[in-house]
Amino acid sequence: MRKRNVAIVGATGAVGEELLGLLVERGFPYGELRLLASPRSAGRRIAVGDREVVVEALSAQSFSGIDVAFFSAGGSVSLEYVPHAVEAGAVVIDNTSAYRMDPEVPLVVPEVNGEEIAKHKGIVANPNCSTTIMVMVLGPLHRHTPIKRVVVSTYQAVSGAGARAIDELEQQVRAYVAGEPLQANLLPYASADKHYQIAFNLLPHIDVFQDMGYTREEWKMVYETQKIMGAPDLKVTATTVRVPVIRSHSESINVEFEAPVSPDEARRILSAAPGVKLKDDPERMEYPMPLDVAGKDPVYVGRIRQDNSLSNALNMWVVGDQIRKGAALNSLQIAEYMIEHDMI
Repeated sequence: MRKRNVAIVGATGAVGEELLGLLVERGFPYGELRLLASPRSAGRRIAVGDREVVVEALSAQSFSGIDVAFFSAGGSVSLEYVPHAVEAGAVVIDNTSAYRMDPEVPLVVPEVNGEEIAKHKGIVANPNCSTTIMVMVLGPLHRHTPIKRVVVSTYQAVSGAGARAIDELEQQVRAYVAGEPLQANLLPYASADKHYQIAFNLLPHIDVFQDMGYTREEWKMVYETQKIMGAPDLKVTATTVRVPVIRSHSESINVEFEAPVSPDEARRILSAAPGVKLKDDPERMEYPMPLDVAGKDPVYVGRIRQDNSLSNALNMWVVGDQIRKGAALNSLQIAEYMIEHDMI
């Protein structure tokens, strides 16, 4: 198989590091590997398989000869440098919010709407991690019986806010055990007017508040789900919550269908869905949990049951590793799809 030259923008971040591991693990056919980051990370050496690659400072000239460029360094970086990558002839797979809702840019989860990749004009967007985890389950159900409405509440791990948030949770736990004051400097987000303890706490606030009292994270789940599923009239409402878990996001999802779907029927559909793992045996206390899902590729679903208050509706519990399938793995699967279909 012909090798492709790959650039990773944000190579030293959590998603970038995960992506590097996946390139080796999945045998992606890369030739030259260009690791790009801020000037303060330039010169750092990173082992990738049997290679050692030196990190370079990102610039407008970084993409010459590159076939595919993965971006995961924040929306402002993507807005500035993605056009340079496209102009240089690279296909960009962007893991930020910069292009997700651009009508000219496909927003893709390959198992759900991979065919949209063919419409790209140099950029393919990777969805928000919480959206990706949810549509992995909604997609196959919607193809079977159209979905009318979705109510989702998320339980999002601190790693979704970056490595510093993990450090802060761990520091707070150590301080609690030692009987020392707990310091909160980061959550719900770094530039917020106030910061709250996350250890032994829940924060019903992820990203800034916007229209109708919903946060930007919640609106992302609404609009991105509608776009990915090709259902602009689908009713979606979300409440996103930060929880003191290191890795893997969990979601409580209520789905109302246009016609009846039994729990057993949903289990049958989801057990055959690519990238989805059914773990649903309440009698044996078998259901998805973040500790078990961390580091794994599939999105896990369990606790599937009839909504006792509404006809044609089901409740379910969904858990996925947001760094892996929610970000790095989904990005790499987009590139793999493009190679399989001779797009790059």
